[in-house]
Amino acid sequence: MLLASAKRYSTGMTTDLEIRRKQALFRAQRRGFRELDILFHAFTDKYLHLLDGGQLDRLEVLLAVPDWQLYGWIMGKEAVPKPYDNDISALPCDYRVQRAAPPASS
Repeated sequence: MLLASAKRYSTGMTTDLEIRRKQALFRAQRRGFRELDILFHAFTDKYLHLLDGGQLDRLEVLLAVPDWQLYGWIMGKEAVPKPYDNDISALPCDYRVQRAAPPASS
């Protein structure tokens, strides 16, 4: 009975990870660069809930990059520099490529 009671009250608590995800979502979707806003909106809808603390750290670093530079990396116009080249920077690039690919014929 105690376990069920504790579980009921713990569901209303917001964890540090959830707060960080909400902050990242806000920053990702309101960059002020329309193309990135659209891309990151779709990207965060698909991946944000899956990211752990370390991945959120890398996403926060990525979100600090100037819009024009980040856009160049995602669109494949510039190579992603080594300090930013990781699993998280690859996700929006891969997502863009997947969205641009023609649908497979059946």
